[in-house]
Amino acid sequence: MTETEKQLLKIIADMEGEPKGAYNIRANGALRARATTNNIDIRTKEDKPGIDIIIKSGTKGETVHIPVIIEATGLNDLVYNDFIIGDDVDVTIIAGCGIHNAGHMESRHDGIHAFFIGKNSNVKYVEKHYGEGDGTGGKNMNPTTIVNLGEGSHMEMETTQIKGIDSTSRVTKATVGKDASLVIKEKIMTHGTQNAETDFTVDLNGEGSSANVVSRSVAKDSSTQTFKSCVNGNNLCHGHTECDAIIMDNAKVNAIPQVNANHIDAALIHEAAIGKIAGEQLTKLMTLGLTEAEAEQEIISGFLK
Repeated sequence: MTETEKQLLKIIADMEGEPKGAYNIRANGALRARATTNNIDIRTKEDKPGIDIIIKSGTKGETVHIPVIIEATGLNDLVYNDFIIGDDVDVTIIAGCGIHNAGHMESRHDGIHAFFIGKNSNVKYVEKHYGEGDGTGGKNMNPTTIVNLGEGSHMEMETTQIKGIDSTSRVTKATVGKDASLVIKEKIMTHGTQNAETDFTVDLNGEGSSANVVSRSVAKDSSTQTFKSCVNGNNLCHGHTECDAIIMDNAKVNAIPQVNANHIDAALIHEAAIGKIAGEQLTKLMTLGLTEAEAEQEIISGFLK
């Protein structure tokens, strides 16, 4: 593994050396390394590119790493990853994609992840995206996440676009069952002429289901962002969707939160706030000895935590 690949893995998956537990590392469109455990199996699909991650009922305290790294310019990588998760499971899944493009052709990764989660399970899913390289070729990613959340289960999704992604279209569709809950936390940073689009659709189908979709983003330079979120309350349920964005320089941000109550006992809330960094915040930090640029960075870092 090259030093660049090692660095990408550290950034997107906190990996230094071989991780504990199950893992599948994909590099430049091919399997690089894999390990399974007694409770977690990973199988290569036979009909299309991608893997099946099968987690036995009753599995507790285990972690799965499934990072993707690309160092080749001109590569368009597409994978279909299915997560079949049993009942009474408690696991953490760490995904992410890092692209280093030093060439003049587009490097792109599209990942379609489908989760089938049984009853009374707890799943934490962490996904980080990062791009680097001094070439003129694009570093583009288009993740699609499909969630089927079983009765009494909980899923927390943390998705972060760190920096360096020229174009991304992020789609998430979720169906939430009886007494199940979904929490989505998105963080995005764009700069230059980058473009980022996110589109969430959550169907609260089960009685007692809930969802909390929160996006925080910072748009710099001449970048553009579009946030769409639709929460459908189809039963007795609670739903909340929120978008907070800091806009800087000549950037543009569009926020389109939507809630649809299709049941008399659906309780739904949507919020959106877009604005620049307040002058008094900058002034306060600058009186402590920070430059204006340092003060901006401190405010942004705190906002995206």
